[in-house]
Formats: sequence, structure tokens, C-alpha cells
Amino acid sequence: MTSCILQPARVAFASVILTLALVTLAGCSFQPDEKIWEISGAVFGTSYHISVVLPEDRERLEVLAEGIDKALEGVDASMSTWREDSELSKLNRLEDQSDWIPVSAPLFEVLARSDEISRLTNGAFDITIGPVVNLWGFGPNARPEHIPSDDALSHALAATGFENLRLQADPPAVKAVKPQYIDLSAIAKGYGVDVVARYLDSEGVNAYLVEIGGEVRTQGKKPDDSVWKLAIEQPAEGGEHTVNRIVTLPSMALATSGDYRNYYESQGQRFSHTIDPETGKPIAHNLASVTVITDDSMSADALATGFTAMGYERASALATRENIPAYFIIRTKNGFESHQTPAFSSYVTQ
Repeated sequence: MTSCILQPARVAFASVILTLALVTLAGCSFQPDEKIWEISGAVFGTSYHISVVLPEDRERLEVLAEGIDKALEGVDASMSTWREDSELSKLNRLEDQSDWIPVSAPLFEVLARSDEISRLTNGAFDITIGPVVNLWGFGPNARPEHIPSDDALSHALAATGFENLRLQADPPAVKAVKPQYIDLSAIAKGYGVDVVARYLDSEGVNAYLVEIGGEVRTQGKKPDDSVWKLAIEQPAEGGEHTVNRIVTLPSMALATSGDYRNYYESQGQRFSHTIDPETGKPIAHNLASVTVITDDSMSADALATGFTAMGYERASALATRENIPAYFIIRTKNGFESHQTPAFSSYVTQ
């Protein structure tokens, strides 16, 4: 994993990312001693782009780039299901998980937050759904030649259930009623964003934007004293990327989950990467995209996934009840419709 430092930028990024793009702000007038510097690289099978507001200091930027790489490597080494040597992969390979298994503090933090969101969403977000995800070909395994049979799905589902996990905070440990295969792909990217944000905070960086594969977290303001702005992407399959809505993100985190990016077609059917833990099948409802804003990125990441699995009606009711800023884009026979919770409205600029 290597990172690079780009030239000072008048905008945070110019490229379209997984589920959102940054808004180009032309004609900004920055303070002469501060610029937006970009640090980018690859991690988690995707890319990261980090904008920091600092005076020109190449040596400090190099130190930050190395620190960011080290922080993200730590997350990957702990939580990747694609690495056989990761802490999580070793845990998943244990045939007996009935006794307390010590885990690192970072892994426990993510497991604990996952459990909270699983309970909040009544299981729509479930990190034990990995065997079913793999069965459909969206995990480390190759894509299946045939659609899984009902018997295969029933067998895989029988091995899942977030309620089978038990957590112990001190010392951090986990055990399972029956062996579980844990997949953190719907929360680990967000956690990686949070880890980078914490690192930048510890290094005295007061203004930044961190993005990993579409998960975003901001802090402070740009040199012209303006708030970071993001564009929620209009869902499109193979077409041009267009903006659906522009939002401000003042020292918050934002994540978008959509069914229009990661999917495949087989036997005339379309299969989304988002699996409904209740049925074990890819979602088939009309909710195309969900954007969630929270204080931390791992919560936004997990909630966006859980809301996507729930569908618009259930997710909107839950988000409204819990005062969670959420934005929904729904497919209709006449095109896309957008809906937002009352808590989301204060972030919308246009």
C-alpha cells in the first residue's frame, strides 16, 4: 500500500467516486499560507483520497502520508476477509468459537458497533451474513456458475445470525453460540475513514476531508472559510454520472449505499450485492440509493447498508423515529424519486 501527494488543489477532488462526487467550487480565494493538499492511495480493494488544509510543508505531508498508510494497513490486517493472515480471517477459521477468544481493541470496537446497529435495524445489518454473501459470489470466493438453490441458501442462512455472537469488553473478547463467519465489509471502510480522521486529529490537522471508496468524513473548513460540500450521485447503470443533490458536511460523516454499482446478471435476472439477511437473497425492492449522515463514518457506513436491506418504507420510518439524517432515492415507473428525513433537510444546499 503506497500513497502519493498531489499538487495543492482548489477543490478537494475532481473524480467521481463510488456513490458521491465532490462539487467543484471555482474561483475560491484561499489564504496565502494555507492550501488544500491531496494524499491518495489504494486500500481495501478500492482507493482513498484525503484532503488536508495546511501551509506548504513537503516534509510534514510525507510524514502524514506514511502515517495514513500505516493506519489503514492496521485496519486491513485486522478486518479483511480477503487476507488469510488477517485477525478476522484467523477468527473465522476457528472450528470452536464457544470459549472467549481475545481480539484487538480496534476489532472489538467494530464488532460492538455492528451489534448495536444490528439490534437497531432488527437484523437488517448483520455481519454474520458472510456465508450467504460468499454463496452469491460477492465475497472472496469466485462468482457462482449458477444461482444458489433454495437448499443451499437455507443451509447457509442456518449458520448466520448476529444474535449468536457474544461480546466481552474487558478484556476485549468474542465467542459464538455456534461457529460464525464474520464479514465486516459493510462497516470496515467506514471505520478506516474514522481511523484516518483520528490520526489527522492527533497530528494537529484541524481541517480535512477523508474519503475511502465513497465513505466520507470531514473536519473544519476550507481555507476560504467555507464548509465542505458533497454531491449525492444520481443512480445510473452504465450511464453518465450526474448530481442528484448537493449537501454541506460540517465536521460530520456521510455514506451512500446503492444497488446500481455492484451487481451482476444471470439467467435474465439482476442480483445486487446487498443481501437481505432475512431471506438470504439480494434485495429486490425499489430503493436504489440511501445516504446517511452521522458523527462517525463506520456508523454511517453500516446504517446505509442496513437501510438499503430494509427498503424505503421501513428504513424511512426507523430513520425518522431515531432522528437520523437519511436521503432515499427510489425507482418508479416514471423515473427516480427522492425523499429525505426531517433531520436531513438542514444539510441540503440545492
